[in-house]
Amino acid sequence: MEKVLVVDYGAQYAQLIARRVRECHVYSEIVPHDKPVSELAAERPSGIILSGGPKSVYSPDAPAVDPELFDLDVPVLGICYGQQAMAQALGGDVARTGVAEFGKTDLDVGEPASTLFQELPVEQRVWMSHNDAVVRAPEGFRATASTPASPVAAFENKERGLYGVQFHPEVSHTPRGTDLLKNFLYDACDLLPAWTMTSIIDSAVDSIRALAGSERIVCALSGGVDSSVAAALVHRAVGRQLTCVFVDHGLLREGEADQVEETFRRHLEVDLIHVKAADRFLERLAGVTDPERKRRIIGETFIRVFEEVARDDLEDARFLVQGTLYPDVIESGTRDAARIKSHHNVGGLPADMKLTLIEPLRNLFKDEVRRVGEELGLPEEIVWRQPFPGPGLAVRIVGDVTGERLAILRSADAIVLEEVKRAGIAGDIWQSFAVLPAVRSVGVMGDERTYGYPIVLRAVTSEDAMTADWARLPYDLLEAISSRIVNEVPGVNRVAYDITSKPPGTIEWE
Repeated sequence: MEKVLVVDYGAQYAQLIARRVRECHVYSEIVPHDKPVSELAAERPSGIILSGGPKSVYSPDAPAVDPELFDLDVPVLGICYGQQAMAQALGGDVARTGVAEFGKTDLDVGEPASTLFQELPVEQRVWMSHNDAVVRAPEGFRATASTPASPVAAFENKERGLYGVQFHPEVSHTPRGTDLLKNFLYDACDLLPAWTMTSIIDSAVDSIRALAGSERIVCALSGGVDSSVAAALVHRAVGRQLTCVFVDHGLLREGEADQVEETFRRHLEVDLIHVKAADRFLERLAGVTDPERKRRIIGETFIRVFEEVARDDLEDARFLVQGTLYPDVIESGTRDAARIKSHHNVGGLPADMKLTLIEPLRNLFKDEVRRVGEELGLPEEIVWRQPFPGPGLAVRIVGDVTGERLAILRSADAIVLEEVKRAGIAGDIWQSFAVLPAVRSVGVMGDERTYGYPIVLRAVTSEDAMTADWARLPYDLLEAISSRIVNEVPGVNRVAYDITSKPPGTIEWE
């Protein structure tokens, strides 16, 4: 499969670059900046993009570009730091001009017939974020665009297939940025927009069949978007070789267990084993308050339950399907990304697990997974349901998990979802849910003093969960949610609204 590699130099936009390439229907993968050139070449990329980064190219610990990269006969596009590193490696000059550029900047295209700027306006608005700038292009390159503070805001050596821009074409604040990326992908790299949902499914089906052969496969089914799409994809590949094991850990939202039964047993006609294990999970979680420990306990217990089912009911099972997504992998930590939180299906699996993993969605973002689900014919209520953490409500209780607190949180959460849907804004929200901090405060209800739990409302907007902003919910909606929770959920006497974005916070409260 043809692909473009995005070399990550620590940029906050590295994932966004990869997404924009995919939106151009070209497959992309992110690789660390210290990956040897020989290993990059072994992947046979059709193009390479060098991301931006927070360092100055002159910092002692700044990551450098191996000049051999530019001799691979593969088109390369450097963005911001990537352009500067390319210029420095090839003999150009990078300097701090004394005039930084941050935010919207007017770009003057001096070479409108150049590869990157063909059929684009000679004057356009771009997004800058830099102190250093390329002041002299390397030998053999020509400057194709400039700004008042960046004399070489873009350059190219068409014969060698090397290009660089100081601005960020991947952000929405550069209105023609996607068109510039298309020029690089379609013209410089000679790629076709062939990476579609149909091709993703066909490729995954072929890979699953080649890996699994005729062996029995078990799917770790939670009923959420990720595991549902993963199950449907594997079912498309192997049919009755797949058995879905639904572990009802008692940490689901209201009515979810019944919905899982309806969707998979009746709609998809998948072989389904429903394991009711709420008591077992509550026993393991008793007294545990640290969210990281909760995730690991739940992940390990999940696997143990699957292994027991495989031993007792599916002795010939050899593979375990999980709905791991690309953001899960990034957040769980790579060589260039510190671990934000572990995911129960990434890095939290026991070393002695006896089932081999199949993760057909591991390289996809959430919006891509939803489109695959639509293509597979999954019902809308599954494909477009809000993301839900694998550990369920356990990580939305800040403190010890008990049956009483689960009942309170489940009721409050159902009210939040119902009122958001009733307001007609569910499609504009990435996630909206309730959080239960295990603390109590004094309140007054009627003429009596109460000592109850608070409920924290959380609602965010996002494209892929890598970043998120708190949703500006209407005051009348917040009032309706608060009033219903306090009046209908025993044990709650206070409601608050979380207005923290990601970063600095995470979407989940833990």
